[in-house]
Amino acid sequence: MTALSRSAVLTNYLEVARHLQLNVNTLLADAGLSVAILSDPTQQISVSAAIDLLEQSAKLSNCETFGLRMAELRQLSDFGEVSLLLSHQKNLRDALQVIVQYRHLLNDSLAIFIEETGKTVIIREELVTESGTDNRQAIELAIGIMHRFCAALLGAHWQPMNVCFTHEAPADLTVHRRIFGCKIEFGCEFNGIVCPSANLDTTNPLANEAMARHAQRYLDSLQGKVDHSLAFDVRKSIYLLLPMGRATIEQIAQSQGMNVRTLQRRLDEEGASFSDLINGVRRDLVIRYLENPYYSLGQITDILGYSMPSSFTRWFISQFGMPPASWRKAHNIVPRKEG
Repeated sequence: MTALSRSAVLTNYLEVARHLQLNVNTLLADAGLSVAILSDPTQQISVSAAIDLLEQSAKLSNCETFGLRMAELRQLSDFGEVSLLLSHQKNLRDALQVIVQYRHLLNDSLAIFIEETGKTVIIREELVTESGTDNRQAIELAIGIMHRFCAALLGAHWQPMNVCFTHEAPADLTVHRRIFGCKIEFGCEFNGIVCPSANLDTTNPLANEAMARHAQRYLDSLQGKVDHSLAFDVRKSIYLLLPMGRATIEQIAQSQGMNVRTLQRRLDEEGASFSDLINGVRRDLVIRYLENPYYSLGQITDILGYSMPSSFTRWFISQFGMPPASWRKAHNIVPRKEG
């Protein structure tokens, strides 16, 4: 399945690219896009093409914060048809659930999971595509947009504790600090924002139940027109739940609102299997973690759901033809800590 998104995902791309003196027309053409497509935010475009465009633009401009600079200019209205429903939710908790429920209308590849533990909440985000995890700019764009959205809804009541990225830190953190205004961590096991749980229940002064019902009826009519794959939805859930040790078939079935037998039957109808999907996600994520020198092999073993290092090593050899330590040596990655 080709993951699609509204071209609005590239809102502010032209402004940032031109400011950095990039040849916009050439870059867009190389990605199979155009200025005309970007001018209509409702156009459907390939998510992989958008991700590749951002990575190439960041590389050519030597700007490690390309995606974040785009996010800094975002407005609530850039959520398109979903923005009306979002703006009238009674609190951030309900608004985040709206994003989760209608994410197919925003971006096929977007995966969001709200994890609440005591007085702390983690808003986890992933972008799941056919091309794996080489999506630094797109991830920073997605996290930046989420931060901007929460700030727009709550104003001064939005008080994130820290922002987490799986990739390594850039040489200069000035833009990150300006946008997020809180502690920023890199080399984490997830991408997301950590905030006090009280933030989720802060009242939205602009909430209007009647307007929210009207907007929801309209969005529900659009939902039926969106054709998406269950296998792809399952893959997105695995991306989010695997690092948490919760990517069991029971948990994934629950996340999709069905029992295990129904999940297996519907995956079989699509020519997919749960074991193949989880194996594919492990292949993507293991490279992400091996490339990060701050992760020991023991930590990676745990994150990927293996109880024994020997089991992880056997699986890795079957997939990549060599032990994980040898893979790191071949790619000149020297672990910087043990644990």
